[in-house]
Amino acid sequence: MLRRLLQPVWVLLAIIFLIEAWLWDHLEPIVARVVAAIPLAEFKQWLSDRVDALSPAMTLIVFAVPIIPLFPLKLVGLWLLTHEYWLSAVVTIVFAKLLGVGVTAFVFDVTRPKLMEMAWFEKLYEFVLMVRAKATALVEPMKRRIKEVLTGNGEGWSARTLRLIQRFRKSVHEAR
Repeated sequence: MLRRLLQPVWVLLAIIFLIEAWLWDHLEPIVARVVAAIPLAEFKQWLSDRVDALSPAMTLIVFAVPIIPLFPLKLVGLWLLTHEYWLSAVVTIVFAKLLGVGVTAFVFDVTRPKLMEMAWFEKLYEFVLMVRAKATALVEPMKRRIKEVLTGNGEGWSARTLRLIQRFRKSVHEAR
């Protein structure tokens, strides 16, 4: 009974987690292009050289510190939200989120080898990957059903209605 009541919460958490993972996956190549376009490649090499000289624990600090300056930006977004500057708030919060994920992906790429030397971090990383796989498995049937409904495949009133609309549109375009 409790499991059934918590199912929507787990689905929502899985969706949020997958959005974060999707952002990470899609921002990492963009960050790589930005690094290639501006002189961040030199900075990345410089940072990599410095990280190589650090202990794994100090590398964890290097990984965590770049996120701290983004916190005030998120607070600004919340302030804008409370004062009903909706568009500015959304733009600020989305910008802070994208910048945070991009910076984290950049720094993690540099610090990953050192961080993986810590057994607890490696286990945490593997746990996050396992949670991501479970979240994907949890959300996949819903994604498949939504795609079926949107494409008009499958059975049920929504799929039949969509196929009917598609046939009607096709007949209207053929009549021209």
